[in-house]
Amino acid sequence: MARRIVVLPDTLANQIAAGEVVERPASVVKELVENALDAAATRVDIVIRNGGKTEIRVADDGCGMGRDDALLALDRHATSKLREPEDLRDVRTFGFRGEALPSIASVSRMVLETAEPGGVGTRVRVSAGRIQAVEDCARQSGTTVTVRNLFANVPARQKFMRTAAAETRAIADAVVVLALANLSTAFRLESNDRILLELPAAPDLVSRVAALWGDRAAGRMVAAQHTIDGYEVAGLVERPDASLSGPRRVHLFVNGRPFRDRDLVRAAERAYRTTVPYGARPSLVLYLRTEPGRVDVNVHPAKLEVRFQDRSAVERLVEEAIHAALNTAESSATLDRRPPAPQLRRAAPSAPAAPPAAGSSEGQLAFFVPAAEPGSPTSAPAADTEEHAPTGNGTPVVAASRTNLWQIHETYILAETRSGLIIIDQHSAHERVLFQELMERFSTGGGASQRMLFPLTLRLTPAEYSVVEASQSLFEKTGFEIEPFGGRTVIVHAAPQPHPWFDAERCLREMIAELAAGSELTRAARNQHERIAMTFACKAAIKAGQPLSTREMEQLFDRLFATDLPYHDVHGRPTIVRLSLQELERRFGRHG
Repeated sequence: MARRIVVLPDTLANQIAAGEVVERPASVVKELVENALDAAATRVDIVIRNGGKTEIRVADDGCGMGRDDALLALDRHATSKLREPEDLRDVRTFGFRGEALPSIASVSRMVLETAEPGGVGTRVRVSAGRIQAVEDCARQSGTTVTVRNLFANVPARQKFMRTAAAETRAIADAVVVLALANLSTAFRLESNDRILLELPAAPDLVSRVAALWGDRAAGRMVAAQHTIDGYEVAGLVERPDASLSGPRRVHLFVNGRPFRDRDLVRAAERAYRTTVPYGARPSLVLYLRTEPGRVDVNVHPAKLEVRFQDRSAVERLVEEAIHAALNTAESSATLDRRPPAPQLRRAAPSAPAAPPAAGSSEGQLAFFVPAAEPGSPTSAPAADTEEHAPTGNGTPVVAASRTNLWQIHETYILAETRSGLIIIDQHSAHERVLFQELMERFSTGGGASQRMLFPLTLRLTPAEYSVVEASQSLFEKTGFEIEPFGGRTVIVHAAPQPHPWFDAERCLREMIAELAAGSELTRAARNQHERIAMTFACKAAIKAGQPLSTREMEQLFDRLFATDLPYHDVHGRPTIVRLSLQELERRFGRHG
């Protein structure tokens, strides 16, 4: 009887593997650029035509290959990155499976040109997975791979490619990700003789972000850094006030490798809770670092997913890093036309550093530094720190020599700082204060209230009555003493008194109506405690147009900077807007 099971020929096996590795032209660019980066390239040039469907050329100045290695690289599972099973646990390179080149060659016409430093160049021509010619060539060290007529021998795959414009966008997106992962490498992307990206090697992440998306985009970001249980994170996150005015960009990297993780993005979004409006999705560029053995990068065909040994620690790391970043003055809104770029601390090398080895992550992770030791220079406060720094413990912060405060238009408070001045929105500031103080009272037993000389009688809708009935204990901790009075009527015997202009009946009615309707503000809350605290803070805070005495301004100032997130109210609006002395001098022509 004839055998039904046979071993597939290499050309067919490679075409099947290409279905996993090569989905579209952007996949080809990604794989070839990753090979260039693993070869320690300092510059990568990408040229495409017709969205990569007609031609893709990737040239690098990396270490290159000799003839034997060039031919071996076209065999499946031939790689320079692994030798033993243990090597897979510690892999640091982008590629390690030895599938990319043979998979690409099996579905295209490919020319591979390569040379080692001081060696003779080699040119290999491949068509549909079969080597057509091998010859010497004159070239500098490095590698150039040209791919033409992608999927010409797989018509079914060719039909699923999108328009040239869509494929070009996908290629540009892939190059952007790799450029963010490799700051010390220069990139150039050309499409149909038009330059799409020209990125010089960047000294830091801020410079790379500015080169990609402009100085304004870089100025909207805040530096974030944190360490937990052997995991480190560093990167840039968007200021809350800027999170609704531009495209969202989310880029995650671990040990220099890009990956996707919805749970980590959700952890980042939790950190923004109560600082951005409902539905806002701030941009993030975050780099995680840990020992290679604590993260598995070999769980997805395209290496887009990873598995952490301690996922809960990583999620906590991201959330705490962003929360800490939003607790800095740099996260507040600014009137500066060109705000200063955020600063990520960098390690100062003790000796001249050697160039990174092939596949190393030194160029990718240079902005990570060890945690500062107590008493070390990096642990000291900066000279230009604001006079009031948030403590986050509810304790008012009083400056040794208090700055003068001025109220303008009975709405804003001006204060001088060492670096310029700040403008405080009195309503937003009081809203943040009331929210945090009420959340603390929920856990400690409630706050003071004032008995009413004439109790209020409120007639409620069925939905409103259900809200009061379900959350009566929380209303009492807020300061409202509410008693059912039959039907859907309640009597209010006592109410809080957060300021002299407080209208208890209006505040309570608006709170109940908003909670029953499920507004955007309440949908942003994590639980009913936050929903009650948010709506109370919003409705009870002092309003624009209410005059404040000097003492009242001072109290509000101190209470604001004692909160956990003093620079943002619970709607996501800024409580403070900065104006630097440098910007003032520029506006008045005191600087060139």
